Amino acid sequence: MRQKSSSHEIRPMIRQAVVSDLEAILQLVRELAEYEQAPGKVTATLATYQDAFTAGYFEALVADLNGEIVGTSIYFRAFSTWKGRMMYLEDFVVHEEYRRHGIGRLLFEAFLEKAQEAQSVLCKWQVLRWNEPAINFYRKYDTVFDDEWVDVKIYF
Repeated sequence: MRQKSSSHEIRPMIRQAVVSDLEAILQLVRELAEYEQAPGKVTATLATYQDAFTAGYFEALVADLNGEIVGTSIYFRAFSTWKGRMMYLEDFVVHEEYRRHGIGRLLFEAFLEKAQEAQSVLCKWQVLRWNEPAINFYRKYDTVFDDEWVDVKIYF
């Protein structure tokens, strides 16, 4: 059932993702790509997700509202040669209809808790420079925006 707090927040259950959630997670990633004006860049399939998830390449948290996945944070463990254990937040998205109800905060804080439980000393992620709503969201936390590093990629 949808429970609202006094501040009109919808209160889904935040839980660890399971294989049966992957289709909904992939759909949310596609929605994020649309928002980021890059819908054609998502080439991963459900089989890609299933294979990587079961092999332990990534984990995810989901916001489950009466059996409907309305948000997710996708992450993996990594290692910083300078700092030690870290967690990388690969994607973080809430279905458009459910934004501005506190679900993003619940997912993000659950991700931070997972990182602390894993004894991470650092969390990293990326945000597009033009995505002011996301930037403003992250500014509510003790975040460091780093303009010194350049993203570098090789596709195979």
